[in-house]
Amino acid sequence: MSFEPPPALCQQIDALVARYPQKRSAVLMVLHALQEHYGHLTLEALEWTARRLDMEPIHVDELVTFYPMFRQEPVGRLHLKICRTLSCALAGSHRLHRRLCEKLGLDPDHRGPQTTPDGAVTVEFVECLATCDAAPVALANDRFLEKADWPTLETLITQARDAASGQSQPPSHPIPSSHSRGGSEC
Repeated sequence: MSFEPPPALCQQIDALVARYPQKRSAVLMVLHALQEHYGHLTLEALEWTARRLDMEPIHVDELVTFYPMFRQEPVGRLHLKICRTLSCALAGSHRLHRRLCEKLGLDPDHRGPQTTPDGAVTVEFVECLATCDAAPVALANDRFLEKADWPTLETLITQARDAASGQSQPPSHPIPSSHSRGGSEC
């Protein structure tokens, strides 16, 4: 099967590539655009990217496997990343991760992302999220959640499951503002 993004996405990618003096310099931006559209990066998407940017496929694969923000498998509607490094660990992130996994029926000792059988939630225990002063820190769909606690995570999980089952619309801003880190959206 041949991979070909829709014309609007190809136009977006062409505009990204045009910003750089060499096509290959746009590779990370192209991968982000593809992942944003499809939710994850397939082997076919990596090969297409390599062809589009006149690169060897192995060089694109090396980037995708090196950078943790790229996903090669689908994730749930809610993707929770819990920081496991020192400041967050001292503030309870390991207990929070374990409780989260146990409540969702996931293996708390598993390395890497895990998705619930209903596909609503993916949990991942990750390295430093660089917000040590607000430990424990989590990312919920790439939005910072400072001083993460079980009640907040439980609310987000309920919202994701309700949205996945069609009972409600997904929240446009899934993180309560009292816990959300400021910043702009890309």
